[in-house]
Amino acid sequence: MNPSTLRIATRKSALALWQAEHVAKLLRGMYPELTVELVPMTTRGDEVQDRSLASIGGKGLFLKELEVAMLEGRADLAVHSLKDVPAHLEPGFVLPAILPRADAADALVSNHYATLAELPAGARVGTSSLRRQAQMRALRPDVELLDLRGNVGTRLAKLDAGAYDAIVLACAGLARLGLAARIRSRLAAPQWLPAPGQAAIAIEARSDDPATLELLAALDDADTRITVSAERAMNRALGGSCTVPIGAWCVRGEHDLHLSGLVGDVDHGRVLRAEGSAASGQADALGRRVAELLLAQGAGQLLGL
Repeated sequence: MNPSTLRIATRKSALALWQAEHVAKLLRGMYPELTVELVPMTTRGDEVQDRSLASIGGKGLFLKELEVAMLEGRADLAVHSLKDVPAHLEPGFVLPAILPRADAADALVSNHYATLAELPAGARVGTSSLRRQAQMRALRPDVELLDLRGNVGTRLAKLDAGAYDAIVLACAGLARLGLAARIRSRLAAPQWLPAPGQAAIAIEARSDDPATLELLAALDDADTRITVSAERAMNRALGGSCTVPIGAWCVRGEHDLHLSGLVGDVDHGRVLRAEGSAASGQADALGRRVAELLLAQGAGQLLGL
């Protein structure tokens, strides 16, 4: 029997609430008889703002409390940015739906400079993402990289207060919050790679709740699932988490998939790259193969494997 109410666990940030409400609207439109409620929560990843995510355990900290809420019956599903979802889900959880992907590029945001090339030597660039730091170090070894934590509004406020000359955010997050005008330039593939799954919204639920899984499966976007599956398979094969600088970008052609991957070194700006193609039904194998190509170049040393 299908449930009459679905409760969505979500973080309290403006972007997380936008994404959860977006999913709620889709569910209400698809199932008019269904009551959909948001259950906003604060996670460990939100609470600790004075240290990098890598140093306190990674992006999985944004999921734990939401998963506990589902296990305890306080929520039926959770909505996440897929790039925050670890390569290995906790036992008992699945991703029944991945929504159509938005713009996966990163954004250079600055009040004074329109492009990376315009940044002066010594410019203060804010980002806590090791992937973004490694690529920035490779392209502009002369700028100063500074940590930047907090939600989108907090990060923009720090930029506007003069703490940074430029910051790097996700284009999709800015657009979803109505802040696309803050994007000065897109940092995009093939030169600059996003995080695996970036710009896709994922819905997580308990694997032992078939009625809810059936409702959510109707929201799944097949094309997005296939491409992000290749990216996440590569990440998984590299032991990926937010504590390592890994980028991935998969596109689907008429007959096949093409995956580009990179592993970076934040300290020295060294970036290893590999790519490959496979049939659309071979997403996981493609991800593993590109990971093997990166490992053959020495990615294991950069990742501490």
